Amino acid sequence: MKRDLLTGRPGKVLLSFAIPIFLSTVFQQLYTIADSVIAGKFAGEDALAAIGASYPVTMVFMTVSIGANAGCSVVISQLFGASRIKDMKTAISTALITLFALSAALTAVALVFSPQIMNLMHTPKNIFYDADLYFKIYIGGFTFLSLYNIANGVFTALGDSKTPLYFLILSSVANVALDYVFVAMLGWGVAGAAWATFISQGIACVLAVAVIIIRLKKIPSERFEPFSFPMLRNLTRVSSQTILQQSFVSVGNVLVQGVVNGYGSSVIAGFAAAIKLITFSVTALQTVGNAMAAFTAQNVGANQYDRIKKGYRASIVIIASLAAVFAVSFVAFGDFFVNMFLESAESTKALKTGRSFLLIVSPVFCIVSLKFVSDGVTRGAGAIKLFAISTLADLIIRVGLSYLLAPMLGVTGVAVAWSVGWIIGTVLAVCFYKFGNWKNHKLA
Repeated sequence: MKRDLLTGRPGKVLLSFAIPIFLSTVFQQLYTIADSVIAGKFAGEDALAAIGASYPVTMVFMTVSIGANAGCSVVISQLFGASRIKDMKTAISTALITLFALSAALTAVALVFSPQIMNLMHTPKNIFYDADLYFKIYIGGFTFLSLYNIANGVFTALGDSKTPLYFLILSSVANVALDYVFVAMLGWGVAGAAWATFISQGIACVLAVAVIIIRLKKIPSERFEPFSFPMLRNLTRVSSQTILQQSFVSVGNVLVQGVVNGYGSSVIAGFAAAIKLITFSVTALQTVGNAMAAFTAQNVGANQYDRIKKGYRASIVIIASLAAVFAVSFVAFGDFFVNMFLESAESTKALKTGRSFLLIVSPVFCIVSLKFVSDGVTRGAGAIKLFAISTLADLIIRVGLSYLLAPMLGVTGVAVAWSVGWIIGTVLAVCFYKFGNWKNHKLA
């Protein structure tokens, strides 16, 4: 494993490092996109609405693996940059063991309380059963997804962004194929979409973890501890703040979904289509921020702070260009993209809802991109609190304005709230990069 991020022109290094991460994200997002498109086309508008209604709840549980990925990646990157290979191996092993136990426990809790969760979200009766069923099957594969995310974070931390791409190409193709077989051919509806994702996530997880174990054995080092409580405390110190922050964001999204659910299944379906497209775009943009986080963490470990500033400027050019492509595509061809999820052109209310949401939110991509890159620096340096503050400010404004504006503007009010929250969060994130004390948070 080479220290790809410590030498070479920062812009060129970041671009070559970010492209495989971007492609990996594209293929990973095909899981949820394929579920929704095939379910909407072959099982109908209510099936799309059921998947959309359960999606924010799945993300509440996903915050654990997302937060653990972000936190562990910072620690592992800094240890690798500081050439502390023995400690790095201990950190990786400890993270995998801990997340396996934690995700298994959370899966059990989710399965037991799934109906109560759906009730709290005011899920309409006509989609309640399917939403609950999709959630239960999807969350059954939560342990697979959690371990894969940790493995992906390890690859990224060590400067390898290509290996996860190969796994995801295979599992994504399998997911789309299984979606078609289970939903379109066998008529399993939302259950088929959920099982396709379950199986595909399992494939990606097994392959990724196996390769991590094999590669760790090949890296020379002193004997390391498979599990260390001091290392667990260090990992928890970083990850817990990210998990908490991500949890608030996901709970906020559930609250927003609760507002949308009050407008009926057609609006839920249109909103679900728009959210899938926006999530796809934002997650893709965040890959540049994730690359910047790994770049920052390795260079912090090697005390190369001037190099981080050069990387920041290069990342802004990369992410702004990508954001412009997404924004222009959704503004110009919003009807086409939303219609991909709908059974027929007769779903006028769903189409109007999705198109309107895209028109309001997607132009803000170019602004929120600055937040992703700025957050990448503060997160990579270990200044998780700064990252959390900017994100929580975005969340509080988004949820508060949604409840304030929705009674007057409907789902359009939610879109306006989304955009305003992003703008304010971006202002804070950029200020934290420019004036914050992120240089003083070295972990390794």
